[in-house]
Amino acid sequence: MDLNVQDVIPQRYPFQMIDYFNEVNPGESASATKLITINEWFFANQPHDHLVVPRPILIESVAQTGVAAILSMDDYKGKNVFFGGIRSAKFHDDFRPGDKLVMSVKLQKLKLNVGVGHGEISRDGEVIAEADLVFAIE
Repeated sequence: MDLNVQDVIPQRYPFQMIDYFNEVNPGESASATKLITINEWFFANQPHDHLVVPRPILIESVAQTGVAAILSMDDYKGKNVFFGGIRSAKFHDDFRPGDKLVMSVKLQKLKLNVGVGHGEISRDGEVIAEADLVFAIE
């Protein structure tokens, strides 16, 4: 399924953490990419010799990817999906300017107004961060 990011998720600059979708399987999974540049707003107050993407930004990017798997379903078109929480998260390294983040989320459970999914963020094919996320659908 070929989708434009702004047609699916409500976030806009500077809070849109996805550049484009790689793949979206409604109700099942989604994959997206974010190219990290030195001009990102979240680098503004960091020392220039140690620029690191803040971990909450990483979680938000994978959550936005998961939201696409939900909102692309006919049953949920026009609804709002909120990030309901993190069941667990692991970070194996940091992301820096020049990195290409590939986020993927597999929905594990979707019932009425709650969804649960497992997300991963990779760099060069290696999983660097992963999280189990909860989504609330309104």
